[in-house]
Amino acid sequence: MADHRFGSAYAVGATPPTRPRGSAVVLAGTLGLAAACWGVVVWQMNGMDMGTATQLGSFGFFAALWVAMMAAMMLPGAAPAVLRRARAAGARAVPVFVGSYVAVWALAGLGVYAAYRPHGLTAAGALVVGAGIYELTPVKRYFRQRCLESASSGVWFGLCCVGSTIGLMLIWLALGAMSLAWMSVIAVVVLVQKLWPANLAIDVPLALAIVGLGIWIIVAQTAPL
Repeated sequence: MADHRFGSAYAVGATPPTRPRGSAVVLAGTLGLAAACWGVVVWQMNGMDMGTATQLGSFGFFAALWVAMMAAMMLPGAAPAVLRRARAAGARAVPVFVGSYVAVWALAGLGVYAAYRPHGLTAAGALVVGAGIYELTPVKRYFRQRCLESASSGVWFGLCCVGSTIGLMLIWLALGAMSLAWMSVIAVVVLVQKLWPANLAIDVPLALAIVGLGIWIIVAQTAPL
């Protein structure tokens, strides 16, 4: 009889939905991990910022730091997607979802390490201009919208978020790859864009401001912050 009642509540083999208390635990765990990673980043990056002349250090050091930086910056904005995944597939699905999401960003770090070189202000300004232009493209809008939707795969969600934030990340890397100030600014913008849908009244002025910042850096040969 008990088996019959259980079977009527859930299909055989189905995962019960996450209850409100479970959702709170998932949210606290996600944000707690992000907070811990911020602590690691602040400790490790102290005194490393050299603006556009910043060196990334050895590959092992950069790889470990990059994973912590991405978890710190990206997990708060990913929290709604993590909760949706927990409600759809249960809390046991969360570690795989979060782990594969962060793994996508870790792989992106390989590209950063391979491509990054210390550079001058003209190159930095040009990269910032390009980042501002990217904010206005259909590609940016497409991936940003995907970041607001449910995802069954942390890999797919991670790829969409990389596509959505690549321009913003470029600003940070161009102006100070080890700058806590720029990392914090970009993290805030990323968070806002992951939590709220696109709004031309906000997004267009932001993109134009980024382009203007890039032009100012080129002309003035001065880096902000």
